Amino acid sequence: MLLSKRFKIFLNYVLGPAIFIWLSWSIYHQIQKQANVHQSWYIIKSALTGPQSWKLGLVIALMIVQWGFEARKWQILIGHIQKVSSKAAFRAILSGQALGFSTPNRVGELLGRAVFLDEGNRLRGIVLSLVGGLSQTIVTLLGGLLALVWLRTDILPATNRVAGVSIVWYAGFVIATAIGVLAFVLLFFRIAWVIRMLERIRFVNRYRFLIEELENLRRKELTRILLLSLCRYAVFIVQYILLLQVFAVEVTLVNAVCMVSVMLLILTIVPTIALAELGFRGQVSLQLFGLLSSNTIGIIATTAGIWIINLIIPAAAGSLFLIGIRIFRNKKEKAT
Repeated sequence: MLLSKRFKIFLNYVLGPAIFIWLSWSIYHQIQKQANVHQSWYIIKSALTGPQSWKLGLVIALMIVQWGFEARKWQILIGHIQKVSSKAAFRAILSGQALGFSTPNRVGELLGRAVFLDEGNRLRGIVLSLVGGLSQTIVTLLGGLLALVWLRTDILPATNRVAGVSIVWYAGFVIATAIGVLAFVLLFFRIAWVIRMLERIRFVNRYRFLIEELENLRRKELTRILLLSLCRYAVFIVQYILLLQVFAVEVTLVNAVCMVSVMLLILTIVPTIALAELGFRGQVSLQLFGLLSSNTIGIIATTAGIWIINLIIPAAAGSLFLIGIRIFRNKKEKAT
């Protein structure tokens, strides 16, 4: 416990800030190298109040839609053990964002959501939530795989290196991603069979109550969860395209979809620490969109805008819900 606590402190207060500072310094130098840097800053400032500003409002509205899809997924899965209203499901998703913000790749989201379940259902709720996460991973890997193929065949057909990576390594990454998609799809739609196999293991069988509800997930229900994940993925891509337009990053629609898909794939595979995540996102977006546009400031502004709208604002709202739960429970304990 002590080691775990010290390690968490090291991640959040030492390593995270150090990586963030290093990445930010690197991004700053790349911005300084951009031609007409002052003109780019003027374009960004004008975009926030100019004729394109309505798109920024639309991106914020789509944030609610995106998390609404995630809330619906969670509501369907949790329905196997406890009925949860749409309003409670949405609060749980935002609270998960708040708690997940301080953990690598936001794995704490599952704990934040479980707070809204009855005490006897929380561990089982976390296990069921993993299915929703798996569905989103499948969609992200598949979208990234298609984008990687497009990137190689259409955007960079004549080079032997892609963004500084040997084409041999690039091909290996594509193959590994394809294998990952196939493996996760088989696991997702055969999850009941996998659980039955695992229950034959004596150690796993001791905790059967945690995973037994997974056997009740039907193919139709799993397909519905996967479609909701696809809808959420599509909304995110639309958000990114709108902000690229707001900040005058001139990229064709197909290429924008391709680059966002590859970026999401990388962010899914590579673990990140909360405070360092913005810097990492910035570097990835510069490497990808920098192949198509020289508007470095616009690319960074888009990435930061998405990070604030889709992660920071929901996490701030979710933290209020978590505080409300704690106050309510403290009053309840005092009353008893």
